[in-house]
Amino acid sequence: MAHHPSLTFRLDSQSGLAPYRQLVDQVRLAVRTGLLRDGDQLPSVREVVTQITINPNTVHRAYRELEHQGIVEGRAGLGTFITLHLSVAPDAADHGTFEQALHDLVINARRAGLDEETIRELMRTALRHDGNVRS
Repeated sequence: MAHHPSLTFRLDSQSGLAPYRQLVDQVRLAVRTGLLRDGDQLPSVREVVTQITINPNTVHRAYRELEHQGIVEGRAGLGTFITLHLSVAPDAADHGTFEQALHDLVINARRAGLDEETIRELMRTALRHDGNVRS
């Protein structure tokens, strides 16, 4: 049974980004922050359409784009699953790169329409789930 995390998409009409692009960015961010992991299932197109007012074709387009980027894989009759872990963890010695990665992450999160509280919550979740990588 695939883990089905509660990924809640948000659309920000002010962001200037196409809705499909916002969905792509939100999935990429969720993978990067560890909210979504390899093997996790994305919400079905029907679930997304119920969640936010969006054209089903837009969701299909976003999922196709994610597939094209090698981040997800569509499995016939089963759904769409994460197939990649986008790691932002650089060499431990390289704090500058890590800081830059975090900075980029926050910028991307804001572009994806996430507010500060949501970003903080994602960070808290990521910190809670890092037990298996602590040295």
